[in-house]
Amino acid sequence: MNKKKNASLKYKLSGIFSAMLILSLTAATIIRPKGSISYQENRNLADFPKLTFSSIFNGSFINSLSDYSKDQFAFRSKFLNLNADMSFYNGERVVNDVYITNNMLLNAKKREKISEWSSASKINDFSSNCDSAVYVIAAPSSDGVYADKLPKHLTSYTQKSMIDDFYSELDNNIKRIDAYNVLKMLNENYIYYRNDSKWTSYGAYCVYRTAIQKLGFIPIAYDKYTIEHVTSDFKGDLYNKSQYSTVEPDILDIYYDVDGSSVMKVSAYDKSCISHDVSLYNRQFAKTNYPYRIYPSESNEIIKINTNVKNDKKLLIIKDSYANCFIPFLIQHYSQIAVVPENFDSRAYSDIIDLSQYGQVLFLINADRLSQTNCLSVINKEG
Repeated sequence: MNKKKNASLKYKLSGIFSAMLILSLTAATIIRPKGSISYQENRNLADFPKLTFSSIFNGSFINSLSDYSKDQFAFRSKFLNLNADMSFYNGERVVNDVYITNNMLLNAKKREKISEWSSASKINDFSSNCDSAVYVIAAPSSDGVYADKLPKHLTSYTQKSMIDDFYSELDNNIKRIDAYNVLKMLNENYIYYRNDSKWTSYGAYCVYRTAIQKLGFIPIAYDKYTIEHVTSDFKGDLYNKSQYSTVEPDILDIYYDVDGSSVMKVSAYDKSCISHDVSLYNRQFAKTNYPYRIYPSESNEIIKINTNVKNDKKLLIIKDSYANCFIPFLIQHYSQIAVVPENFDSRAYSDIIDLSQYGQVLFLINADRLSQTNCLSVINKEG
């Protein structure tokens, strides 16, 4: 009889504790200051929805309220960390499309074979309409180079095959630069971030050594650089998605050739085509939630980098974020480098970017981005 009473008491106490915990978390959620940004996930949080008759009848108010409640829940980030840790310890390696290894996070989305490469068609059209020599780097992501760490069912169509298919769609006059095999051969080195899908500055340097020779120059030797560790606490896009906190944070580096050429001026252009002077590196972001923004052009503006190189050679780079830590290696070789995001509108910026001034154009874009139909969506449109 006493055992039954003890068991009953335990159930009651457990129920009381659970109710108190739920009430406490609910109260904390209600009274806590509401934020608009999740710095841990590097994204905007849902706003409280507007209550209207239409939103009630079509169900959008309830759905939006649910999103708002989940985003503003007290101690949400701690629960996300705990959930990711528990999933890994319970043998579940995939959390929110991120594959967790002991020392690295990798994208876990399965790739499908691309039947039509619209980005290749746009680059072909671009090349046929300009006199510049056109070069392309389809940048692999970390899970492409480290595909052997992933389960077989996620790699039935590899990123290597994707890049080969993309390159095969380019016209013969376009110069293809192989980044995948360069990085694959060096995959025992710190060439990719542990918490982000992009290559490190050292990975970018390894690709630069090959690319710059294709562009007609001799690469700067590695021992010529002085390397500054800007931060050792970088957690990137894969951490933001998975919230798995056990993998060691990453290091962001800046490479200097102290005996080489210097940057004389960096101009950034906003959407109104108004220019303002900026620094090559945005150091104000070093201590923020996303310090990768220290690198050139992470703000997604058009920039022009003028150096004291005396060769009158100019390069136009059309890029995504993989190019940002790659760009500084090029300043030893060109008098001017113009950098534009891959979705820039050539109609709106025709007064800033005159293609006839650039003898070479380099497309440097992640292979997965190139597979998307909206990549380079406005580059060949005419006003």
